Amino acid sequence: MIHDEVLTLLRKALDCGQEVEIDGLGTFRPSKEGGYEFLPEPRVSVFIAYVEEDLAHARRLRDALAEAGYLPWLDKDQLLVGQNWPRAIERAIDLSDAFVACLSSRSLAKRGQFQSELRYALDCANRMPLEEMFLLPARFDACPVPAQIAGQIQYVDLFPDFDRGFRQLLRSLKKRKPKIPTPVKLELAQQ
Repeated sequence: MIHDEVLTLLRKALDCGQEVEIDGLGTFRPSKEGGYEFLPEPRVSVFIAYVEEDLAHARRLRDALAEAGYLPWLDKDQLLVGQNWPRAIERAIDLSDAFVACLSSRSLAKRGQFQSELRYALDCANRMPLEEMFLLPARFDACPVPAQIAGQIQYVDLFPDFDRGFRQLLRSLKKRKPKIPTPVKLELAQQ
């Protein structure tokens, strides 16, 4: 069973004194008291949804988020060759602490993956407590905000003054906490 193979591989690495990082979640490492511990990723993870035509703007946002101490997730950085990308993107959205929807005249007019990601994020937001901020719409240009979003969620403009808009986005992100708040000591069952 693949689950057992992963545990065996994880245990072997830990027994050799290595740390094992699970992207976006945290790190397993040998514990000083014996056994193993899991240290959750302390930074708030932020999924960035955009269309290819806005890649330069999305990268600027990614860089600013990273510089501010957040863990941005951008498909161009994270997806691996051969990876099932639709499933990887859904998983990344599920694991993210916040979802920034990069709205532009290009993203709203284009059919495809951006629209799917946006709908999936809306579904994720619907499962969260009402006061929890997850979907953070950010406009790259003077496009209309979709009615389903505009009717319920405040958006921010990252134009014409990116820095001003980014400071507003940071105010919301500072209210978010990583999903796994505390370190966990664990025992990996022996085979």
